[in-house]
Amino acid sequence: MKRILTVVTAVLMGCSLFAGNPDRRGEAGASELLMNGWGRSSGLWSMNTADIQGIESERLNPAGLAFTNKTEIGASYTLWLQGSGIGVAHFGICQKLKDNAIALSFQALNIGSIVKTTTADPEGTGSGSYTPFFVNIAASYARKFSNSISAGVNFRFIDEGFANINAAGFCVDGGLQYVTGPKDNIHFGVSLRNVGTPMVFKGDALTTTTEIISTSTYELTVANRVNQFELPTQLNIGAAYDVWMGRKKEIQPKVFKQDFRLTAVANFVSNAFGYDYYGVGVEFGWKEILMLRTAYRFEQGMFNPATRLDAYTGLACGFTIDAPFKKDGGPHLAIDYSFRSTSPFQGTHSLGLRFNL
Repeated sequence: MKRILTVVTAVLMGCSLFAGNPDRRGEAGASELLMNGWGRSSGLWSMNTADIQGIESERLNPAGLAFTNKTEIGASYTLWLQGSGIGVAHFGICQKLKDNAIALSFQALNIGSIVKTTTADPEGTGSGSYTPFFVNIAASYARKFSNSISAGVNFRFIDEGFANINAAGFCVDGGLQYVTGPKDNIHFGVSLRNVGTPMVFKGDALTTTTEIISTSTYELTVANRVNQFELPTQLNIGAAYDVWMGRKKEIQPKVFKQDFRLTAVANFVSNAFGYDYYGVGVEFGWKEILMLRTAYRFEQGMFNPATRLDAYTGLACGFTIDAPFKKDGGPHLAIDYSFRSTSPFQGTHSLGLRFNL
């Protein structure tokens, strides 16, 4: 399995070398695939590729789905770039089946209504408004091959448009996680996301009526062609290290648990159609009931407003309150919140609920 992990990682890294560069920025579409609205992982700026677990893994590294205890149901809503009027909703359910896990997840954007305009009436036609839709649905599978290695894959359907025009596509995400160390406290992870079919918009909205003047005048309906666009392929490589502290408690024969955990994470993101990201983060946990986290994501030119191409300024933070229904464990309910700083706008805020059986 170590050989398989090494070969697959090398292949994924090789794919990224030919994926693209910043000169192609803006050429990809379906950018909602890069929008993580889950309340827990977004507090680390999605830097936890190596140790992400549960339903949120579908957005970053599907291998983490294999660590679901039994059944997990999650929902989250995000005020994306607060003040822009954009909302992002996530919902998902994951079920563990021995060493396997299956999941179904859903993402939708709410960007409100847009006034109808034409080239002749750029200020509005007075005939109302329309509401675009951006939806994607993923079916996922993950498996633990050993105590050290897990792998997962997403199959995602994408649909976007409005009443009389839409574009549909399909993509695949794949990921691996490797755990080692005396307390299973050293984590490595890699994932390749959004590898799929190009998309193109089609529909009646692309047709126009043109007046033809010849021996007689008549109207002809013309269909305008539009270019297809690629999906925003992305490679994530990450590592994490856990430091356990506090008194030891034996929960199983020769299996101990401690009260305090401090986890450091580091991550590199290769974007096929833009600048690469890299960043670090830290999470502190008390009995896995209260967790505080913060991270910083770096991007080329981000410290100079004249060269920064992103509204995000790098800082993310958040917390989780994970309350068990019984003292000895069992089902528990978690509340997740995260904040990501921006300029302009008033930041991005995510609030989520997760229920674990």
